[in-house]
Amino acid sequence: MNVHLTTLILLLTWGPALLGQDSAVFPYGAVPESKPDMPLSKAMDRVYEGTYKGVDCFRNELFSNFKYTPLKGFDYNGGDGTVSRRDSTKVIRANGKYYVWYTHRQTPTPPNYDGGANETIPSRDWDLAEIWYATSADGFTWEEQGVAVSRMEKPHAGWRSVSTPDILFWRGKYYLYYQAYLNMPGSRTSNATNGDDCPVSVSWSDSPDGPWTPSNKIVVQNGPPGSWDQYVIHDPYPIVFNGKIYLYYKGEMGGKPPVRAQGLAIAEDPLGPFKKHPLNPVINSGHETSLFPFKTGLAALVSRHGLEHNTIQYSPDGVNFEVAAITGLMPIAPGAFVPDAFLDNKDGRGITWGLCHFRNIKRAEGKSHSMLARFDCDLSLDVHDLEMKESDIFNDPEINFKFGLSKAQRERIEKAILKVK
Repeated sequence: MNVHLTTLILLLTWGPALLGQDSAVFPYGAVPESKPDMPLSKAMDRVYEGTYKGVDCFRNELFSNFKYTPLKGFDYNGGDGTVSRRDSTKVIRANGKYYVWYTHRQTPTPPNYDGGANETIPSRDWDLAEIWYATSADGFTWEEQGVAVSRMEKPHAGWRSVSTPDILFWRGKYYLYYQAYLNMPGSRTSNATNGDDCPVSVSWSDSPDGPWTPSNKIVVQNGPPGSWDQYVIHDPYPIVFNGKIYLYYKGEMGGKPPVRAQGLAIAEDPLGPFKKHPLNPVINSGHETSLFPFKTGLAALVSRHGLEHNTIQYSPDGVNFEVAAITGLMPIAPGAFVPDAFLDNKDGRGITWGLCHFRNIKRAEGKSHSMLARFDCDLSLDVHDLEMKESDIFNDPEINFKFGLSKAQRERIEKAILKVK
């Protein structure tokens, strides 16, 4: 027999034993549902010992891709930048229809990001804004109902702008939490933040259609000097958990660019006092807050910024979150339809759709604004949509080319080429 062939056969047959290894190999076919009784790499061990809720994407109830649909019923004044809608709340159902609230800006001009803002010209897309609401029979076509919460009178928090709301239903009443601006966004000079000074305030109503009564009080304060959230309390997001109101928010820890994370404040009454959790921040990434009950705990959509961006995370206690799935093309500022957001029954069923926004539309033309859209997904224990579990997404190449090299990057590369020559 050829000596090389003999060597190959011996290695295949006795190689593992000669090398002091177990001869067991990971099985072919479907990934085993339970952990095999054999040594595993850290990567394969995570499949079984980590927080992934399934051994592959198709069996992971907290994995999904996302599909997007334009909405009908909203007018943007020809896209001239004077009308903007963004940062929707979670969607709720009441009176036989769906309700959503959102930041609505309608100003004589688009935002001026270069220091030319004043009492009528906004400095940012969310400046000089109000909170409006809309209703829908199907989640695709919406009827705008008008203002829910107007800007406050000075000196109350929210006199400059009220934005980025979210909704709570608690003991027969509705509560809207929102960023209440005390100055023009971007006006503070600080290396730690973009200048937003907007602690959280709240208005309440007996009906989702209002009228809304402002509390004219700050319910979640900026942190004390030196704390991670001393400058920014954004995206208040209330949910009922463990018999209390768990309100999540985004803060910024400073740096350039700033490091963003999410904190938690807990109260037994919608008007407070809210006590910040001692382990804050409880999520180390993400630009917006979006959570929903899932089984006995809470799940979170974590997108855009941070080491764990583009992940879906899970926490059994609402405090200690771990990555349950990694995905892509996540919605910006998602406000999901969360039917059990306020039930606190430890049987969270997940989500399948909601609203989000697309931002900085026509900013290069000086007409910056945002628009609301619908997203769909399968993060539900009651839906099994295999198309939503597909992890391989093919984009038109023109989409990728839109994210090409910047002028500075191209110059850096060309200089490096010249040095080589």
